Amino acid sequence: MKRELIISNTVELIRLHAEDIVSIEADGNYSTLHVVGEEERVVLSQLGQLERMISEQLAEDAEAFIRIGRSLIINRYYIYYINLNRQQLLLLEPSGRRHETLRVSHESLKKLKELIEGK
Repeated sequence: MKRELIISNTVELIRLHAEDIVSIEADGNYSTLHVVGEEERVVLSQLGQLERMISEQLAEDAEAFIRIGRSLIINRYYIYYINLNRQQLLLLEPSGRRHETLRVSHESLKKLKELIEGK
């Protein structure tokens, strides 16, 4: 991935390489970007708006991003661990830095696991 995502609104602009985005979590009218090497960045954009920006700006690189339920978009290349019974998803950066373990519905994790396995 070499493309950049530009998130812009009336008060801020954020420019990120697509491969630096680990995940995006919804929080009402805000979203939290989890970025490689950084803790997090809160932006004034809803998750649906960011999902549209990803598909419009990243072209073929947009396939790296998967929407899981109503509140989460992840970069498939950072998936490290899925546990269906515990409803856990762990994302890992190339440096080995762990991001928090996310709680995701059993059904969403099952679909994600099948997608990765190519079923």
